[in-house]
Parts: sequence; structure tokens; C-alpha cells
Amino acid sequence: MGDQKEVLHWADQAARKIIDERGDKEQYVIAAGITPSGVIHIGNFREIITIDLIRRGLESLGKKVRFLYSWDDYDVFRKVPANMPDQDFLKKFLRTPITDVPDTDRCHESYARHNEAPVEEAIPIVGINPQYLYQHKKYKNCEYAKEMKTALESTEKIKEILNKFRKEPLEDSWLPVSIFCEKCKKDTITSLEYPGGYNLAYECDCGHKDTFDFRKKGIAKLKWRIDWPMRWAYEKVDFESGGKDHFAAGGAFWTGQMILKDIFKAKLFPSIRYEWISIKGGKQLHSSTGNVVTLNQLLEIYEPAIARYLFAGTRPEAEFAISFDLDVLKIYEDFDKCERIYFDKEEGISGKEKEKQKRIYELSCVKIPKKMPFQPSFRHLTNMLQIHEMDIGKAMKEYDLKTEGDKKKFRARAQCCINWLMHYADDNFKFKVKDDVPPGLELSAGQKKALAKIADVLKTDVKGDAELHEKIYGISQEAGIKPAELFKAAYKVLINKEKGPRLANFILTIGKKRVISLFEKI
Repeated sequence: MGDQKEVLHWADQAARKIIDERGDKEQYVIAAGITPSGVIHIGNFREIITIDLIRRGLESLGKKVRFLYSWDDYDVFRKVPANMPDQDFLKKFLRTPITDVPDTDRCHESYARHNEAPVEEAIPIVGINPQYLYQHKKYKNCEYAKEMKTALESTEKIKEILNKFRKEPLEDSWLPVSIFCEKCKKDTITSLEYPGGYNLAYECDCGHKDTFDFRKKGIAKLKWRIDWPMRWAYEKVDFESGGKDHFAAGGAFWTGQMILKDIFKAKLFPSIRYEWISIKGGKQLHSSTGNVVTLNQLLEIYEPAIARYLFAGTRPEAEFAISFDLDVLKIYEDFDKCERIYFDKEEGISGKEKEKQKRIYELSCVKIPKKMPFQPSFRHLTNMLQIHEMDIGKAMKEYDLKTEGDKKKFRARAQCCINWLMHYADDNFKFKVKDDVPPGLELSAGQKKALAKIADVLKTDVKGDAELHEKIYGISQEAGIKPAELFKAAYKVLINKEKGPRLANFILTIGKKRVISLFEKI
């Protein structure tokens, strides 16, 4: 791969490392997955999009990619998340497989599916379409029986690996599998033995006991630290990332790589550790506490390409915060600049930085447009939409939109803007243009004189907000008041607030006639 030009983006670097370490193959298998034990939040999405960005890196090199996403829905239901309804009812299903826990919202066939479905519906919106593997189906269909036998026959070797990182060694009776009792469906097993071959013998706390062939009854599964590397071997995985907890000394990734090599006799593969995500001004995300933001919620504020951009522009090992505050304005501006760089519409950017930004844009787009799209300023939209009382159709008339594509882009961004204004914008940022002068408004003689003079100026041919801005400062001097006093008076009349958007531009956006009418009523 040395004849290639310098690779600037981390996803492309990872793709080349996969090829270097795994050999030149026609198809590569990359994987991700999670236990759907709670709401799948934007922190979990980081793993999904990290793998997807690397998929694009491989495909850019002409490689076929199989992207697997495993739902570990045969894991045990250990804890009822704080944000789930019917807590007492759900507690009855603790220690059963999460795929057998009912959906208390009664919209899906199981609790697990209730958490899986929103993800499967949302990620195609941002251009991600993995092949889903449902582990409850694979285990119940006894697909891993051979691999389970290998693990059981290697119990002592596995214990030796795991004990290296444990304060207390595993018990002599420990086995690398767990059982869901055929009678009570729980993993409350009091006795478990491996007689050999494909047989397991168990006794449950409920009193039920049995010896069964795990090629015929899918009630056994490998424990997590053995299950993960088993699937790496089974699916011939070439790359999978993991959270920083798995990469810590003795974490599941490191013990998994040892088990992969020593027990399942498969070749080690490269990986990337990804960091946690927090919410600006909030806490790190955690499904069990209910402190979550989902991809669907992110897409209410950010266009799909910008949702991807947040991750494409940040290395996986870098911790960052998802913003819903005023930073949203800057993120839109940064993305628009990145887009202009890609289409050679931005001056002053060249060399490595230009190539880096162009690649970030390519990886951010769900589908790369053939020409530069229309860019309605998000910041300007916040004013325009509030002036038109959140009516997208009326706001659109203020723009010279010639194509259906431009109109579609405008509607999408305007809706994101409305969602942000309604749910996240600071109250100081919100306003409503008044139809009449607010009652009880007290202004000085100088302020009244200045507003009347602005009304007169607006009746003339004012060429843009820069000229109006200069005239407003001149008017304040003529009226014998400070500019700040004039601005305060204007905002009080227009929106009944002491502060607002940049005044000259704001006046022209509202419309001269409307402002003249209000100022002449003083």
C-alpha cells in the first residue's frame, strides 16, 4: 500500500491497516454489536458509525465489505432501566433472556425488539445498512454447538486466561457457559456440570433438573467473554472496535483476543478503541439510568449529513460532547464551510487541510451531491422562522429557490431549526415580532426621536444592512443617546426584549413596512 499518497483520515488509515494485517482479500468482515438491554443511545451509535466509516474506507479501496451488527438479545435481563414503564412488572422477568421480556409499551413483540427497532429504522437515514444478527435466534437454533463444545473442552485453558486479570480466581466448578432453565426460563442455576461431548447437566433454583444435548436444545449460551471471541472466529471477523472499558487492562477485548488465538485458533485482527460521548452541559450517556439521547433525537436537530459529520470529523479515541445549545449554530456553519471546501467555493484553504476537509465531507454525506447544494444559513433561519411564526412556507418565500432540490433542502433544515428553537434554544434567543407597541412601554425622548428617524430612513432606498447599520449609529449621535440605548429601545418595540439579533439585518428581515408601522406608533 506504500505507493498510495499520504492518508489523512483515520477511517482510511484503519482500512489500510486491515488490509495490511489481514491480507489482500476480496471481502472483509467488519462487526459491531450491543445488548439491547435499554435504549440504544448516541454513545452506542458511535460504534456503529465508526465501523461504517471504516466500511467506506475499505470500499474506497475497491474492497467488498460485509458489515455485521449483532443484537446480543440472548443476554440475561439483569436490571430494569430507570426510564422504563411498569417497573414492578418487569422485575418479574429479571434473570430471563431479554428477548423473552415483554414490551411494556405494547408496540413490539419483546422488550429487546422494542430497543432494537428504533435503531434499525433510524440508521438507514444516515446511510448505514448493516446485516443484522439476532443472537437469540442463533443460540436457540443451536448454531454454535460445535464452538460451545470447543470452549467446554478448553475450560481450564480459558480459566487460566481469565484468572490472569482477576483478583479472585474462578471457582473450580466454573464453566464457560450459562443455562436458561427450560421450566422457569431463568438463569438461576444452582448446579451445572459438563459430562462431555455435547451434553450438559443442570439443576435450577426452581427445582427443575435435566441433562440435555445442546445440539438439540438451545437453552445454553457462552458467557460474554467467551461468546465475543467465539463469534469473531465463527464469522471470520477482520475488524471490530470497542469502548475504552473493553480495552482496559484485562478488559473483554484483550482477554477475547487471547481466547480467539489460543482456544478458537483464529488470527488476531486490528481494532480501534472509541471514547465515551457526553451531552453538552450534561452527563455521559448510560442506558440503565435513562440519561440518554438517541439518534432519532439527534436527527431532529441535525441533518443526516451533519449527524455523520460530528463523528467523521472526530477521531474515535477522542471524547467529545454532543451539543444542543448555541454550539448548534457553529456546527452548521462549520459543516457548510466543509461543503464549500469540497466544491472549491471556499477561499484560503489549501494543501493537506483542504484534502482532509474534502474527505470528511465525502464520509459525512449519505450520498455525495453532484453540485453544491443550497445553503440556507441556520443562524439566519432562526430569525426568519420566528419572524414568520414558524411557518416554513412563508419563510421560504424570502429566498429565491429555483429547484425542488433547493426547496427540499430548505424544508429539512428549517424543520431542524424549528425543533431546536422549540426544545433547546435559550429563552433569550427566542422572540416574537409584535403586531403593536407593547403596552406600558417607557422610552426616553431621545429614544423616541431616534426610532422615528430610523422609520424615516427606512422609507428611503437603503442598500443593505451594512448601510443601515452605519445610519443607525449616526442617528444615535443625532438623538444624543448611546447606541446601546437605541438598540434597547428598538428591541423593546419590536420583540419586547432588551436584546435581539443584529439590529440592521433584523429590521430588513422583518420588513421595512412592518418596522416603520411600529416605530411610528411611538
